[in-house]
Amino acid sequence: MVNRRHFIKYTGLLVPAAPLAACGGGDGIAEVVEWPISSTVYTTAEQQICPLGLPPDTPPINPADLPYAQYGYNAWRTQPGLPHEQRLDLAPGAAGATPAARLLTFFAMSDIHITDKESPAQPLYFGWSAAFGAPSNDGSAYSPVILSTPQVLDAAVQTINALHQRTPFDFGISLGDNINNSQFNELRWFIDVMDGKVIIPSSGAHLGTDRIAYQRPFKAAGLNPAIPWFQVIGNHDQFWMGSWYETPKTLAAHVGSNVLNMASGPLTASGGVNDTGFYTGVVDGSSALGVVVKAGPQENFANPPQVQADPDRRSLATAGSSTALWMREFFNTSTLPVGHGFTQDNLQRDMACYSFQPKAGIPIKVIVLDNTMKGPVNTQYARACLDQPRLDWLVAELNDGQTNDQLMVVAAHIPIYPQKTLDPASGHYQLLTAPSVVTDDALLAILHNYPNLLLWMSGHRHVNVVTPQPFNAANPAEQPERNFWEVETASLRDFPQQLRTFELYRNTDQTVSIVVTNVDPAVAPGSPAARSRDYAVGAARIFDATAQSIGDASSHAYNAVLVKQLTPRMQEVIAALGSPLHST
Repeated sequence: MVNRRHFIKYTGLLVPAAPLAACGGGDGIAEVVEWPISSTVYTTAEQQICPLGLPPDTPPINPADLPYAQYGYNAWRTQPGLPHEQRLDLAPGAAGATPAARLLTFFAMSDIHITDKESPAQPLYFGWSAAFGAPSNDGSAYSPVILSTPQVLDAAVQTINALHQRTPFDFGISLGDNINNSQFNELRWFIDVMDGKVIIPSSGAHLGTDRIAYQRPFKAAGLNPAIPWFQVIGNHDQFWMGSWYETPKTLAAHVGSNVLNMASGPLTASGGVNDTGFYTGVVDGSSALGVVVKAGPQENFANPPQVQADPDRRSLATAGSSTALWMREFFNTSTLPVGHGFTQDNLQRDMACYSFQPKAGIPIKVIVLDNTMKGPVNTQYARACLDQPRLDWLVAELNDGQTNDQLMVVAAHIPIYPQKTLDPASGHYQLLTAPSVVTDDALLAILHNYPNLLLWMSGHRHVNVVTPQPFNAANPAEQPERNFWEVETASLRDFPQQLRTFELYRNTDQTVSIVVTNVDPAVAPGSPAARSRDYAVGAARIFDATAQSIGDASSHAYNAVLVKQLTPRMQEVIAALGSPLHST
């Protein structure tokens, strides 16, 4: 085991745009680098990152055919900005609404999936060995984007800091799935990037740390300390690959030296982790391309393949709780607030739900809801669930906000009855499942009782989809104050690797506009984050490939102005509130 206190030395080296040359210190100590972003930062309203569309007869390549440059699979270009679409679906009488004052500005990111790619407890083999057009669940098991997840987060944080200089954010929020496989080191990398610490983005034998760009220890920029940030829990934060409650076998695999041996089909039938047949492999950190090794059918190995064990790979889940140790880590931080929303009461109750008012003098309340599955005896840990205590807590928070004249935003990892795509004809997903005490439809009926509810925001599906949630779907003009918007934010892991900004405005007619804008992290050529973008574009074409996806040249962003009707009482309450629009 490497003693990390003697493993690195910080040189303050600014890495040039050109690919890195070897720059070890000559004494076995890896030097720490920085990964500055490109000098100009854009939102997608100003400039989009779009894949280059490929001809339908482009020869197929497989997930293992790195670096995806063949035939242009990883190619992208910048395009003009994507305008905001004004949405009056839920406020049909507000056609003349124009902003009068800014109430609140914040950013959200989701599904960062910080990954220990050298951990022996991940099912990489099933994506690595897949063929062109493999199901997306194989892409969840492996994609080359896992090489540089901490560096992509660092680029996103630097981008947020630059946007904060234009228009200050009142707060930020991560909507869950910070990490990929419930590991301690993964969560520390996430928190330490936010805090601006030195990150050692490798584990075990720490291969290639002196010469492989994605393995190099680096000094994170850290979030501007003026921006408080808050946290939501996701399924990957607490379950094995987000899909299975940790068992003695998976708990041992995290910290052991033997590569995980399990059945095929790890994510379609998560119970396969309890069987055997395939060694799932690890990324070779000494390989510039990050090839997967020590993987394949069990009969191909005389002895179990091994890696150097690392106690920092331990799962944060225990037999008794999937959340308590995870929440506790947010108190070990230098950015604010301490706990990032979680309090000692959360730890004592082992319940990852809380609320906060982000801006003094502005009656807006954010309700952070844990709507993930709980307990060791269920089968669908990637689905949503509310037990009675969490449902009762949510109703109490909604009642409190309505009674105290507060506009409300619910932030949860998993959406509720969202549209499958931006096209309403695509239908909806039902995500709440047994043993939930409430269905999607029943929860919607509860939420429509609170006209002060503006927004439900979430991640989880790795898409940018906006869903109107009308009180009366047949006639959204009936009691329009009981309508609310649902906004999903895409993943920083997979294409389009975007975060999102939210700006809430009081309008001249006392409606509220929610301006949602996607943001591509600014990346510098030659950096691990830039390489990750190439990989993300290529992986999106290779997994679940269709003729449409091969030719796809869309940014997959969605920018909109979502208008919400208020009750007469709330119109009166906010009538004089907000910052002048010329204030930046």
